[in-house]
Amino acid sequence: MYEVILKRFEQPDEVRTFEKGKFELVNVGGMTIGRATYEPGWKWSLHVGKAAGAKSCAVEHVGLVLSGRATAAMDDGRIIEMKAGDLFYIAPGHDSWVVGDEPYVSLHFLGANEYARQK
Repeated sequence: MYEVILKRFEQPDEVRTFEKGKFELVNVGGMTIGRATYEPGWKWSLHVGKAAGAKSCAVEHVGLVLSGRATAAMDDGRIIEMKAGDLFYIAPGHDSWVVGDEPYVSLHFLGANEYARQK
């Protein structure tokens, strides 16, 4: 038998919430895919990392920006800005924050299972 599975982020398998944002997870086809939604003013080091006692994100990300803009500030000092339509790879060792007054939304295909996980 051929199997087809349909899921939607409107009914995620898990939601991880934190100040100024949330990370929704959907498990499908052996993968965990995440949707990040951050409000203007959100910053990883303040709103996710602080609770974990971490100064930079140790998760490796591959994703797609759906809307809004955000930075990836690498621990080596490089800062890049991501905008809607950008596919991204971000290595471990970074901070991130929303740029501007529009919410930022992205899909995460790698690293979603580990991101913002409560220990």
